[in-house]
Amino acid sequence: MRAIWYERTGPAADVLTYGEMPTPVAGPGEVRIRLEASGVNPADVGRRGGTYRAMEYPRVIPNSDGAGIIDQIGDGVTRLSTGQRVWLFNGQRNGRAFGTAAEYIALAEHLVTPLPDNLTFAQGATLGIPGMTAWCCLFGDGPIAGKTVLVTGGAGAVGHYAVQLAKWGGARVIATVSSAAKAEQARLAGADLVINYRNDDVVEKAMAFTGRRGVDRVVDVDFGGNIETTLKLMGMNSTIAIYATNGNRTPVVPMRELMEKCIAVRALVLFALPPPLLAAAQADITKWLAAGMRIHNIAGQFALSDTAQAHLAVEKGDKLGTVIVDCAR
Repeated sequence: MRAIWYERTGPAADVLTYGEMPTPVAGPGEVRIRLEASGVNPADVGRRGGTYRAMEYPRVIPNSDGAGIIDQIGDGVTRLSTGQRVWLFNGQRNGRAFGTAAEYIALAEHLVTPLPDNLTFAQGATLGIPGMTAWCCLFGDGPIAGKTVLVTGGAGAVGHYAVQLAKWGGARVIATVSSAAKAEQARLAGADLVINYRNDDVVEKAMAFTGRRGVDRVVDVDFGGNIETTLKLMGMNSTIAIYATNGNRTPVVPMRELMEKCIAVRALVLFALPPPLLAAAQADITKWLAAGMRIHNIAGQFALSDTAQAHLAVEKGDKLGTVIVDCAR
């Protein structure tokens, strides 16, 4: 099969190789997917660049999300069948070296979910880690109907899905953004209040929106960078769900302030979450997709041989949505 790989970390153009590798075979409990699209996440870029963690394998096929068609079933697989259109997550995680920047992937059945016929493969490849992370941040501590949710970075890949899922879950949603274009994306996703944190007083606007009560739940793209502001707008017995903290990777946590409001802090990374929670997320995302038209932002599409350019597009940091690699071209 054609694939992209790296054997050392560094700049995309220097370390990514395009060539032929053996086509995988579905093992017990696995399905093999003929990949049509691969989604590039910031963590995929960080792993390749060497800023996320050290190389864990001598050769890595990057990218963890994707979509395609099952063409082979391993022993013991009961939930899926050949010919099904599917989306997947955590392809290059969970102790696996080979991700989705390739023509094929063999993957454990529980990481694969049927893809509705009305979604393109590129749209399906945006669901993976962004959609699953958004769901787990929102619903990992129970229902959100009637609650007020703040999504920081409401136009980002995770944030945009979090806004949509929160509205579907019955919450009132506040989204913070950094530009007028991103504000429009957050509104289209269904945010009830959009705050440009570069120009507006986030705390005052959020507190006014909640009748000075504060928010019940935060889906936070940068815990360390946001904590000083976030603490001022949290309600009593509220939760901060954290999926990134790049602005300050070693923040000082003000425990007394958290304790006085009984604020729970849920830190999560998708590959470490318990399988029952992930299965619940997959089931709910399937229901959410079936319940109406959704927005799946694609920031750009690149041929498999141009995966280095796809990684650079993510590194620029100004994308709206998920960068996609077309595995079939």
